[in-house]
Amino acid sequence: MPEPLPVELMNTVRPDEDQLDDAVAWLDPVGPVDLDQLRDLRTALRRLAADATDDPRAPVTAMSRPDALTTLNSLAGLARTELSWPADGPPERTLHGPAVGVIATLGVELLAGEARGRLRACLAPNCVLYFVKEHTRREWCSPNCGNRARVARHYQRHRQD
Repeated sequence: MPEPLPVELMNTVRPDEDQLDDAVAWLDPVGPVDLDQLRDLRTALRRLAADATDDPRAPVTAMSRPDALTTLNSLAGLARTELSWPADGPPERTLHGPAVGVIATLGVELLAGEARGRLRACLAPNCVLYFVKEHTRREWCSPNCGNRARVARHYQRHRQD
């Protein structure tokens, strides 16, 4: 199951590389994207996600909470929300604007909504990703991270013997 767009954006960073240029491919259908704004948004989202999850890992990039809030709110202001209500269905909310504004608005909703309580930092060794916990037993962002964490625990137990 894919993560929400703000989490997908946060996860375009790795400990040793920036994968944003490759990841922008999923944004191509929405039109041109300002990579600098997207990087700023990613940094702000990661900073606020670290606060929301009490992330014990060292930050990948440094940004203060006030700066992160300012960045997120100003970029969210680029999108607008509209209500549409078809005659044959329920009302729907749609977001319009540049991709960075839409993702920022979704980030505000994620961090201010009930999903914030399910947002998690993956604590597997060498992982810097986030995920939204949809299953009660999920502890890591991926099965690979789960395997790395179990192997590391096993190694620690047997190394102490």
